[in-house]
Amino acid sequence: MTESTRPLGGRLPLADPAALAPAQRELYDQLIGTWVAFTDKLGIRSTTEDGRLIGPFNALLLHPEVTAKLLEFQAAESANTGLSPSVREVVIIVLGFVYAADYELYAHKIVARTAGLADDHVVALAGGDIPEGLGEHEKLAARLTLAMATRRHIDEELYQEAESAFGAKGLFDIAAVMGVYHTVCTMLTLFEVPAP
Repeated sequence: MTESTRPLGGRLPLADPAALAPAQRELYDQLIGTWVAFTDKLGIRSTTEDGRLIGPFNALLLHPEVTAKLLEFQAAESANTGLSPSVREVVIIVLGFVYAADYELYAHKIVARTAGLADDHVVALAGGDIPEGLGEHEKLAARLTLAMATRRHIDEELYQEAESAFGAKGLFDIAAVMGVYHTVCTMLTLFEVPAP
């Protein structure tokens, strides 16, 4: 992660909860009751002291109708995935590295601990490395994600290894979590949203 002198909204002003349009306010309330409650339990900062959303949550308020569908997709992906929590977090952290999405790396370094990943492994992944001590499935997920996100191609040997380890449905699950977090990381990078 890089040090940032940008305000917490990056290129976007932080939306004032008192000035939100009705659809934005409904989404704001939903985010406060779900994502903010989740991040608060983990010690991840997702609001300012006056209740303004930070991280990806501020940007999500820009288009509540699209965000609603993204959140539905994310909920379906995470509730129905066949991936272990550690493999899923590896995918997310590798994407955070590829996009240099500081807030994503900040938040998911914390989430990764709850998934059983060692801090030194998470730091290595967030820096673009695949540490030797990482589990075999996690290493494979990191290699696959890095190849897809940077080269947009999986060679036959890596594909066969990944399909053998995860099965076709597991590969779909990796693609689904990548889809969610490509969107999140794209927003964070586009709007230069810093870690708090």
